[in-house]
Amino acid sequence: MKVSIIKYNAGNVYSVECALRRLGVTPVVSDSPDVLSQSDKVLFPGVGEASSAMKYLQEHGLDRVIVNLTQPVLAICIGLQLLCKHSEEGDVDTLGIFDTVVRRFVPEDTEQKIPHMGWNVLTRLKGPLFTGIPEGSYAYFVHSYYAPVSEFFVAECNYVIPFSAALNKGNFYATQFHVEKSGTVGMRILENFLSL
Repeated sequence: MKVSIIKYNAGNVYSVECALRRLGVTPVVSDSPDVLSQSDKVLFPGVGEASSAMKYLQEHGLDRVIVNLTQPVLAICIGLQLLCKHSEEGDVDTLGIFDTVVRRFVPEDTEQKIPHMGWNVLTRLKGPLFTGIPEGSYAYFVHSYYAPVSEFFVAECNYVIPFSAALNKGNFYATQFHVEKSGTVGMRILENFLSL
């Protein structure tokens, strides 16, 4: 099985690569349209800022490549946000797979720190990504922006307000939390993705 990780100017690719290696998969990190298109599975992870990430994707033609992928794609953290149609971070139009706008958390009190950072509960789990994962499992988050709960959600989390912890549309799957930092739950999600 050929597994690729999209190479662009967003950090955290190495930890995703290490997580896959722990599952016995040696991924290719690439920004080549041919390599990505010919892979069996594609991961789109990242930590970064939406407008600069979109600029890089557009300058390298990766925006067109990503939206035309037909194999299973797993986006992580900012990858999820970039698959939505617009982000308030940098006020930028994004890839538009999910017809939803990414918004900034607005804390209701001083105890609600932004970014949302640390372990939090996953609820309302559905779909193949969460096979074998109990309701109420914990995952690891680091983010200041969120995708609202919409028709595409397959997991929910609550911080300031309920938001989409994971999304799915067709062959595109996305988690706001970091699967590669979410212990046994994250590894099971990666296994589930690889077996799609």
